[in-house]
Amino acid sequence: MYDKINDMLSRSLVEKANRLLKGEKGTVLKDPGGRINVCLCYPNTYHVGMSNLGFQGLYGIVNRRGDALCERVFLPDEEDMREHIRTNTPLFSLESKRPLGKFHIVAFSISFENDYPNILQMLRLAKLNPLRRKRTENNPLLIGGGVCVTSNPEPLAELFDLLFIGEAEEHIHILIDTYKDSSSKREFLEKVSAHEGFYVPEFYEVAYERDGRIKKRTVVFDAAPEVIKKATVAQLDGRLKHSIITHNTEFSDMCLVEAMRGCPWSCRFCLAGHLYRPVRHKPLEEVKKEIKSHNNVGLIGPSLTEYRFIKEVLKEGAKMSLTSLRASQRSIELLELLKNKKSLSIAPEAGSQRLREVINKKIKEDEIISTAEEAFKAGIKTLRLYFMVGLPTETEEDIEAIAEVVRKIRALSDKGIVVLSVSVFVPKPFTPFQWHPMEREEVVKRRLKYLKGALLKYKGIRLFHDVLKYSYLQGILSRGDRRLSNFLLRLEEPSKWRQTLSEEGLSEEFYLYRKRSFDETLPWDFIDTGIPKRTLWSQYMKALKGL
Repeated sequence: MYDKINDMLSRSLVEKANRLLKGEKGTVLKDPGGRINVCLCYPNTYHVGMSNLGFQGLYGIVNRRGDALCERVFLPDEEDMREHIRTNTPLFSLESKRPLGKFHIVAFSISFENDYPNILQMLRLAKLNPLRRKRTENNPLLIGGGVCVTSNPEPLAELFDLLFIGEAEEHIHILIDTYKDSSSKREFLEKVSAHEGFYVPEFYEVAYERDGRIKKRTVVFDAAPEVIKKATVAQLDGRLKHSIITHNTEFSDMCLVEAMRGCPWSCRFCLAGHLYRPVRHKPLEEVKKEIKSHNNVGLIGPSLTEYRFIKEVLKEGAKMSLTSLRASQRSIELLELLKNKKSLSIAPEAGSQRLREVINKKIKEDEIISTAEEAFKAGIKTLRLYFMVGLPTETEEDIEAIAEVVRKIRALSDKGIVVLSVSVFVPKPFTPFQWHPMEREEVVKRRLKYLKGALLKYKGIRLFHDVLKYSYLQGILSRGDRRLSNFLLRLEEPSKWRQTLSEEGLSEEFYLYRKRSFDETLPWDFIDTGIPKRTLWSQYMKALKGL
């Protein structure tokens, strides 16, 4: 049967898929007969998707079941996209080369809002109607999950049959078992909606005020819950682990190991720090088990400096890479254990102490400077510094303070390179800044221009920043409502999002630049993450007072 399918596919696309498979270690190949067939989709390229630990982990969890299989598909690069269109080849899975329409379940792992347009591209290439109400019983069940869906699923509500809210390593089994026990898509959706974390958009309707705010949210299937409780894993026990090693990724031939989930610092801008509470540390023995037999390991965690077993893990002998270190005395102590490491990242986020207090970044300038100094002394050649522009209450003086801190750090080493990575602040749901407007684009442009002029004349400083038009598209999608599903359907070119938004009768001013009130119903208010809305508002008020 597969030979017949492959005869319908572009030979060059099949050959490229086979080359990718040949470079992998850990790929699972199964006979689909008698099993629930899941195609796990990442709405970006293979190089990016295979660097995602959540995507890799779910692939392994499903494939460890005897009654299910999981295969993968990614967004084709531009050359492959043209070949798909030229040859009318439907998007197919990497392992068996089957079109997505041949699977029971097509599940997207979604980590970045700006990947939303890629979802539409992939569905169209797969010959699947992007609108859920236009798909039939014979089409695969379309599911979305990941951090973006957990924080605000509404922009995708008209596209997906089911959206998963929370951490999936336990609930993926509920999904597959319920699917096996259901005779129709509708029966499955009704059954699975009784479990925490499973959100069925068609069971709800939303009405809007004339000014665009949400007027009312109505449950149209009586048994559906009014509030969706985020699914949370009690302990990190190694179920979500790196499955496939390949050199064709951002972290070439590296095994990614999650050491902790959640962050103890609660910076007011940070989605992960609020969404992944409570903080959980993976047991030392489990981490040792995962890194065993791997010479190149990347530890994953939002604040690895605080991982309670970090020193013991770094002594294990494998080549270790860390996502970043917090500027602190504890990080300085860890530098001795990072021998032969050539680069390091720290994230001051803001240049002035005043603004760091606004965002609740509990580090001082002397800690930033001393950590950088000790890093250079320890042999670090490249120090990457993460800052944001457009933060709440930010002034020109705060931007000048970024330049001053960077100049001080650059002066610490004659040979070291300082890489300044500047992102545009985007307010996120379930953070204290979810009510705050984004800074105007012209203001952000002016501040970035100042930083370039103030720093690029210094040898050994490099500056990179976000593409502004895409930062503001992210701002639209991060706090949007389900009316944006139609916007995404019409968005043929992401760079032209402003024109498409206007054609849909929607307002950039409404989504980006207005301040929300506490009483306003926010699109994601129906989700229970465990943090009361009043608590977030209290933190927001403290931030505006500089507390």
